[in-house]
Amino acid sequence: MTVHDVEDTVHRAEAAEGEHTVREVEHEITVSAPAEAVYRLIADVENWPRIFPPTVHVERVEGDAREERIRIWATGNGEVKHWTSRRVLDRAALRVDFRQEVSTPPVAAMGGAWIIENLPSGQCRVRLLHDYRAVDAAGLAWLDEAVDRNSRTELAALKENAERGLAAEDEGLLCSFEDTVRVDGTAKDVYDFINEAHLWPERLPHVDSVRLDEPVPGLQTLEMDTRSKDGSAHTTKSHRVTFPHRKIAYKQITLPALMTLHTGYWTFTDTGSGVTASSQHTFVLDTGNVARVLGPDATTADAVAYVRTALSTNSLATLGAAKAYAESRG
Repeated sequence: MTVHDVEDTVHRAEAAEGEHTVREVEHEITVSAPAEAVYRLIADVENWPRIFPPTVHVERVEGDAREERIRIWATGNGEVKHWTSRRVLDRAALRVDFRQEVSTPPVAAMGGAWIIENLPSGQCRVRLLHDYRAVDAAGLAWLDEAVDRNSRTELAALKENAERGLAAEDEGLLCSFEDTVRVDGTAKDVYDFINEAHLWPERLPHVDSVRLDEPVPGLQTLEMDTRSKDGSAHTTKSHRVTFPHRKIAYKQITLPALMTLHTGYWTFTDTGSGVTASSQHTFVLDTGNVARVLGPDATTADAVAYVRTALSTNSLATLGAAKAYAESRG
């Protein structure tokens, strides 16, 4: 399944002035899965970073089973953008409408809908509608490309996940875990240590080099070279979203050989007598590289354990260094 398999139709309505041009675009795909199951994947936004490649992080601000407000961080043409949307969920109609409340340039306005339709074959058709307006002509060209690329990518990913039934979990390829330490210090100091990743080569023995870019406050791209306990070297690249001084969420976009997905977050919670600092990881194993990396006799369980141990070792080393930093300042 590739993004080029997505069928799409494009309808455009243009106003007289270029900067007020409104695009109305529709993409669709046929999915061999029950419509209700597909609807649930769309309705549950907390799973989006795992399902949709462009999505870095999602937070549900408020809402109920019918209406909600969400904040989304996602890539468009390689850039991370952030917006707040209101969604109306209609489970009976298998439809989710969305409208951005707060947009980020070049977007002036954006809305649309996910519509799932049952087919006589037992499959379902998923239609993804967008209507949008840009701040200027250059922004409209950027938006045309970003909406088309992301729509195709998201529909292809939705099809794959729905048809496999999120089988990674059933097959033991999905793993989520968390490491936690208690710190006799402040949440700000622990947060600062994790946030200031450009200083990690000086502070963390397993980090060889770091390239940290923060074009706007709170949105970071972190590329780093690390070394595992067994001596193997890895280069990873992540988009990070920061929430001083409580959380840093991330999604890796350049992954080590044994993973097809890696998301996570750092959290910092004041307890009244210190701080609880945690590192959470969710990853999916890349079975195609197990034999090459670990040898022909390695099993899936061996590989999952190997990746978990490597991630946990580095996380605990980072949390330990953050703890020492914060407690020394206290």
